[in-house]
Amino acid sequence: MARWAPQRRDVIAATVDEILGNYRRGRIAIGVDGRTASGKSTFADDLAREFERRGHATARASLDDFLNPAEQRYRRGRHSPEGYYRDAYAYDVLRRVLIEPFRLGGSAAFVTAAYDKVRDVQLEPKWRTGPDDLFLVVDGGFLDRSELRGVWNYTIWLDADDEVRARRLKDRDGIEPGSELAARYEGAHDLYERDAHPRQAAIAIIDNTDPEHPRRVFADAC
Repeated sequence: MARWAPQRRDVIAATVDEILGNYRRGRIAIGVDGRTASGKSTFADDLAREFERRGHATARASLDDFLNPAEQRYRRGRHSPEGYYRDAYAYDVLRRVLIEPFRLGGSAAFVTAAYDKVRDVQLEPKWRTGPDDLFLVVDGGFLDRSELRGVWNYTIWLDADDEVRARRLKDRDGIEPGSELAARYEGAHDLYERDAHPRQAAIAIIDNTDPEHPRRVFADAC
């Protein structure tokens, strides 16, 4: 007999239920973390839509919109795992223009994107404000590293089988499994997991190998 698997909408709804059970008022920051091609951005989009469907004001951002310039990102070489881990993202900018003003609330304005990767230029800031009760959902690959530790009210770690992620990366970005570029991403996440232990630090762990049937995983059962 086939094993029952929860529908995606049910897992999204249950995750939002849990968050709302702990945080209903104020400025609440949620981080969706995981390895490359684990499905972070889509999962974060679905979370944000569910908050909005329930009538909660929500802002959405991605770590990929807070990159450093290419000259800095690739200073250790274009295929360097350490370079991707240590040099790719402008965490100071993320904190200064998004996290800190978001936390202030009131009339403090924040920015949800600061860099254009295609043109390799800083974006003209689009400042926005929000109500006192506002959820911020951010996706990104290194959200629990030391520069960002403590900024999230709730963190989610997305798991997915290595072969599935490799196939997604090829389909999405044309990056061949086993290539130097694929090794750059995998090696960077190896460094991250060794340094920050994000899976253990996450409040929720979700196996997203089958995105239509993700399932909650509990650390004591791993």
